[in-house]
Amino acid sequence: MTSDGSKPIRILLVDDHRDMVLATRVFLEGEGFEVMEAFDGIQALELLKAERPDLIVLDVMMPRLDGWSTLARIQADERTKDIPVVMLTALKEASSVRTGIDLGCTWYYTKPISDYADFALVIQRILQGLEPPAAELEDW
Repeated sequence: MTSDGSKPIRILLVDDHRDMVLATRVFLEGEGFEVMEAFDGIQALELLKAERPDLIVLDVMMPRLDGWSTLARIQADERTKDIPVVMLTALKEASSVRTGIDLGCTWYYTKPISDYADFALVIQRILQGLEPPAAELEDW
């Protein structure tokens, strides 16, 4: 998948569970995305100093710097605040969803990913600039 027909869309995948990263990476690369990896928030922020992905997939519960703090720093940085962020986490409580939305995530997706085709659709909607369906957010 390409953003302008020539270069692949780049996704930064941030999660401390290496098996999750591997499975998601294999799927996303199979969909034509270029995937960069980070295994905690600090590593992600360091990578963002040199690289500019088109989208970030970010876990919450990670060592060194959790996803909430990482998202807050991404949003506070002029260079990265406009990069869409999908929170991908096992936290399903309404308060966690609200925290992600309040901190500026573009979409909140719970894991494990049971339907990778749906996950790809979410990514495509975000990259096309489409808003999440209001009904999905109202359920939270």
